[in-house]
Amino acid sequence: MLKFLKGVVAGSGAGLKDLPYNIGEPYSSAWGSWVHYRGTSKDDGAPVSIFSLSGSSANDGHLVAGRNGVKRLRTVRHPNILSFLHSTEAETLDGSTTKVTIYIVTEPVMPLSEKIKELGLEGSQRDEYYAWGLHRISKAVSFLNNDCKLVHGNVCMASVVVTQTLDWKLHAFDVLSEYDGNNEAATGPMLQYEWLIGTQYKSMELSKSDWSAIRKSPPWALDSWGLGCLIYELFSGMKLGRTEELRNTANIPKSLLQDYQRLLSSMPSRRLNPSKLLENSEYFQNKLVETIQFMEVLNLKDSVEKDTFFRKLPNLADQLPRQIVQKKLLPLLASALEYGSATAPALTALLKMGSCLSPEEYGVKILPTILKLFGSNDRAIRVGLLQHIDQYGESLSAQMVDEQVYPHVANGFSDTSAFLRELTLKSMLVLAPKLSQRTISGSLLKFLSKLQVDEEPAIRTNTTILLGNIASHLNDGTRKRVLINAFTVRALRDTFSPARGAGIMALTATSSYYDATEIATRILPNIVVLTIDPDSDVRSKAFQAVEQFLQLVKQFHEKTSGDDTGAAGAHSSMPGNASLLGWAMSSLTLKGKSSEPSTLASTGSGAPLSSSISNASSVTDEANVAQVRVNSRTDLADLSDNPPPASPTSTDGWGDLDNGIRGEQDNDKDGWDDIEPLEEPRPSAALASIQAAQKRPVSAPKTQASNSRPKSTLKASKDDDDDLWGDAASNTKSSKAVDEDDPWGAIAAPVPKSSSKSLNLKSSASVGDDLWASIAAPPPTAGGSRPLSGARGRGAKPAAPRLGAQRINRTSSGTS
Repeated sequence: MLKFLKGVVAGSGAGLKDLPYNIGEPYSSAWGSWVHYRGTSKDDGAPVSIFSLSGSSANDGHLVAGRNGVKRLRTVRHPNILSFLHSTEAETLDGSTTKVTIYIVTEPVMPLSEKIKELGLEGSQRDEYYAWGLHRISKAVSFLNNDCKLVHGNVCMASVVVTQTLDWKLHAFDVLSEYDGNNEAATGPMLQYEWLIGTQYKSMELSKSDWSAIRKSPPWALDSWGLGCLIYELFSGMKLGRTEELRNTANIPKSLLQDYQRLLSSMPSRRLNPSKLLENSEYFQNKLVETIQFMEVLNLKDSVEKDTFFRKLPNLADQLPRQIVQKKLLPLLASALEYGSATAPALTALLKMGSCLSPEEYGVKILPTILKLFGSNDRAIRVGLLQHIDQYGESLSAQMVDEQVYPHVANGFSDTSAFLRELTLKSMLVLAPKLSQRTISGSLLKFLSKLQVDEEPAIRTNTTILLGNIASHLNDGTRKRVLINAFTVRALRDTFSPARGAGIMALTATSSYYDATEIATRILPNIVVLTIDPDSDVRSKAFQAVEQFLQLVKQFHEKTSGDDTGAAGAHSSMPGNASLLGWAMSSLTLKGKSSEPSTLASTGSGAPLSSSISNASSVTDEANVAQVRVNSRTDLADLSDNPPPASPTSTDGWGDLDNGIRGEQDNDKDGWDDIEPLEEPRPSAALASIQAAQKRPVSAPKTQASNSRPKSTLKASKDDDDDLWGDAASNTKSSKAVDEDDPWGAIAAPVPKSSSKSLNLKSSASVGDDLWASIAAPPPTAGGSRPLSGARGRGAKPAAPRLGAQRINRTSSGTS
């Protein structure tokens, strides 16, 4: 018999020892004779609730009713009814007597009376929460009475529990029975276990056991009375002691008073149907109820309604109880975003609601949703993630960023939308410090090498700024290979003046990573050219940079003069470096963008960047920068006859990770020699003077020598020597030493050869002790001479001194 009863209870184990849950501490209250325990799963430690009911024998009346409750709870499913997980029945020996206990395992819940004390809500927030809870319990009771033709029989505060998301749920089904209204002649009890109901909760007909009247009444008559008892206990704050206390309506809200009286009507046939109670628009119409109801039927709403709702939600959440926002609205919102029923503005609401969570709660409730959203195909969602990355980026671990976030974000580098490419670039300021060196060198730097020749000038500028900011996160080998080449060959020769200014500032900010040789041979020559740049802001930055780097070289000179080691040791960066990092940071996290996510195809996101770049400098030419339009193709054409290279094409959405990257590896130069000097170098007057001073003057006329010979000399120089900028085609084609995986390696500057040529001059010269006497400039004439660099463009190579030295080599060898 006991085995049969166990089968009815549907226990999966043979006893308590086989219960796959741990029983914890009990709550202070529960319905009837049940004891409500906290519990956890033995498998994963998930919280549960465990209800136990004990009896002296298997045929104990409480146990028989308890088995009815277990069976009903298993078969009746509704969102507002407690969810059943597991049950079992166990026998234990208590001395010489046998004790039988039924265990029910459900979702984790808490008694309503204790949860109300824990929340401590007051005023309008308390009334809104009560309205929402009563709305849920009324739905559950209406479902039982109208849809299932069942009678709960004992609706009260003790039969209501609260979930972790603060939902109210109905349980205590021991008395639950079918409505037997068709058998009016029957005289037996319709509720077999009505003796479990407290006398204070019994209606008049139930207290008299008038089963004939009960069967003639509507199915909801008994439970409508119970709803009235629940409302009284809820607003009075105390358990109902006697039935007469229900007449005290002082604490009942006026908007609910009429319905409360109809629920407790002395005539069962006139009692209010719980489904009609839900139609009380005055009482149930408040912000909390309407917000949660909208969220629960989100799939039925159109996109316009969703956008309107989610744009208002952040402000609305400030007016709702914080506990309800965190425990109810946040899970609803996160679920809607994960499954695609919410629109992009919902992300803003989610991040604002989650801002008040503790770091532990944030990692559990917010980060999993964000990680899933990075794989979304909704472009508006991806834009929202990138725009708000500063709000959650610090909470992401390095492993999350490297393995789960970056692979999705990186596709935006090749996106067809310039707006999305720029947002992707900005996000790297937060994400790059958490990337592994393998990801930075193998993927990120390749994308940045493409973006430095992007068709959008603001993107090229921001790429330089980003490189300057993440320089500290690169290893020494990568910094040596990348920084100088990216800043000098690319940035300083850009047709967009703010990009050139950014290149100068990036060099000064990273000055601590360069030794004296690199500064003297590769950095200073390139910056000095920009001291005559057409843009005054660039010129100002160039003069400041020249002073800083000269100071560093001077420090190296003083160190080597006092110390014979002769090594170009490390040197400290100048105090001005911190100003660039702050300026670059503000530029990359600029909020005032005129572009909306809805106009993703637009490329109007660059203008604020150019403005911020100019404003960051110590000497600013505001009028000059104000006239620059980042997105205007005609303005770019005015800056230079050489248009910037076209941006790589990509697929829609995030783009293909390898699109435009692998194909470039077939080209030895890897796209880094596309930017040509703005102007062809012109021969200077000083060059003609040097040639005239040589021992072997050419036979051509003087005018011919000053006009044509420098051009031929320039051509010969390009054929014989490596370019100072490091982008000579001959050097790249003749040597395959450049690693194809190194985006900056193709433009790496060769080892300076000026020192070796000077040694050759010294060994082979036969003109006397003074090596430079043969190329000395003639004495100044009355008319004066033209400046040395007067005709040189900002992007031109400092070729004149080298040309002169090469000419001396040929002359001296000829005479000897």
